Amino acid sequence: MDTESGEAPLLQVSSSNSQYKPFNWKAPAIILAFEFLESIAYSGIALNLVVYLGKVLHGTTASSAANVDTWNGTTFLTPVLGAFLADTYWGKYKTVAISIIFYLTGLLIITASALIPSLRPASCEGTSCPPATGFQYFVFFASLYLVSVGTGGVKSALLPFGADQYDDSNIEQSKKKQAFFSLFFIAINLGVFISGTVVVWIQQNVAWSLGFGISSICLIVATIAFLVGTPIYRVQLPTGSPLKSLIAVFVASFKKRKVEVPGDTTILFEGDDADLSNPGPNKLAHTDGFRCLDKAAVVLGDQEIKDSNSGRPWLLCTVTQVEEVKILLRMLPIWVTSVFYAASMCQTATTFVQQGNALNTKIGSFSVPAASLNSAAVVFMMIWVVFQDSIVIPIARRYTGNAAGLTQLQRMGVGRFLAIPALAVAALLEMSRLRSVRAGHNLSIVWQLPQFVILSCSDVFCGIAQLEFFYSEAPVSMRSLCSAFSFLAMSLGYYLNSMIISAIAVLSKSKGGQGWLPADLNDGHLDYYFWLWTGISAVNFVVYTGFAKNYTVKKVAPR
Repeated sequence: MDTESGEAPLLQVSSSNSQYKPFNWKAPAIILAFEFLESIAYSGIALNLVVYLGKVLHGTTASSAANVDTWNGTTFLTPVLGAFLADTYWGKYKTVAISIIFYLTGLLIITASALIPSLRPASCEGTSCPPATGFQYFVFFASLYLVSVGTGGVKSALLPFGADQYDDSNIEQSKKKQAFFSLFFIAINLGVFISGTVVVWIQQNVAWSLGFGISSICLIVATIAFLVGTPIYRVQLPTGSPLKSLIAVFVASFKKRKVEVPGDTTILFEGDDADLSNPGPNKLAHTDGFRCLDKAAVVLGDQEIKDSNSGRPWLLCTVTQVEEVKILLRMLPIWVTSVFYAASMCQTATTFVQQGNALNTKIGSFSVPAASLNSAAVVFMMIWVVFQDSIVIPIARRYTGNAAGLTQLQRMGVGRFLAIPALAVAALLEMSRLRSVRAGHNLSIVWQLPQFVILSCSDVFCGIAQLEFFYSEAPVSMRSLCSAFSFLAMSLGYYLNSMIISAIAVLSKSKGGQGWLPADLNDGHLDYYFWLWTGISAVNFVVYTGFAKNYTVKKVAPR
């Protein structure tokens, strides 16, 4: 059993053979290939959805944008439900397998709706565009939300399932797992890049049905590969609902709120040591902080111990149960700062694109779509990943003596810090653009590259580290759920950015004028908005630094 990471023993898929499986490099390789193909499939729907709703289903600009925002919000919330099911009932492997059914069904129906004439409205004739019928809308959106449910289950369970293939007690495997997180990040972004350049072009220039069909084929191939790899996977079985244990700690500590916590914490209730060979989480060492919760582990009598061991923990909990609650409470402020960080990253899909459209998009005789710089950002990300893993981390290892080079919290801090100069550069560019417009000329869109380069580096440091952090720090019984925190932060980041930009649009007009964000950016002050986000990011970094500096890393009790 792993004695350092707190991981449960790794079990075979087959219940007839409980022997531990040796590490097989093919398992994580299949999972990475699956994520690459799944990323192509998902992005093939998501990147061009607003265009399809407008051009094919003939929706209005406002309704199309609202439908896309609602779907994106749902898509990034569903991993929380999928993670709960993975941790509590199905396990990670089964959650992925079941989710694929919803996912693939949705993709196939979307492809059919684009292919079969009766499932889409007729093409426009001049200015006459017949609207989609209620049935056509129902078929498309029902399939779209099937994709949302399916991708939610996959996103929540696939990454922690891949990480489960490695054993942290083995130093070499531990290093390989760190590389796995980086490769997983590359797989996601490489899939986005291919969809954003190839699949999207096919959809708009050849046939929507062919583009959606490519997404379906990618997921079919990914599914076959995932199922073929079943015999070699290491699979951890779910341990039941972790919520009961969490609630029990709060209930027990409240009931004992007048009890004094002993100075010698070694006498706190540790649980039954009768059979440590059974699969389950290793015991966590006691940590200082949130001492009021330690009251839940104070033993007042033998009857409490009997009740706890018999599954009635409402008056006495183990130190490990208490420490799991402490972990979640310590992670919470770190997670909150990740919401603000995600909101700052949202600028690449909104205000950065608007700024790009206001710049001179001509490079020679070629016109560069402003949104295509997001595809260039993917290239920068992959370059930064290689730079981080081959140069930054090895140098950091020599100076810090840490096998990981920089800790997860340090890398997350670097990412949050880099968001500040990236947004400041965007603000400076907008100031220069406005001056050039007033002077009778315009700057080239090439000047946007520096802000994309810096944000890409920020995303590499922070994005990968957050995936590792929420997985490794989470209680074993909640690893899928905590890994889904990154997706939840992204979802809330979109909503937060939408709220702030809507508020600024109204408040900046309160004294008359067109405000910071008019339809024609030449009449506004988008630079003020970027400076606002520069300030928000700076405050977010300072707050994060305070919490990260005092963060107590999870510790496993010696056996």
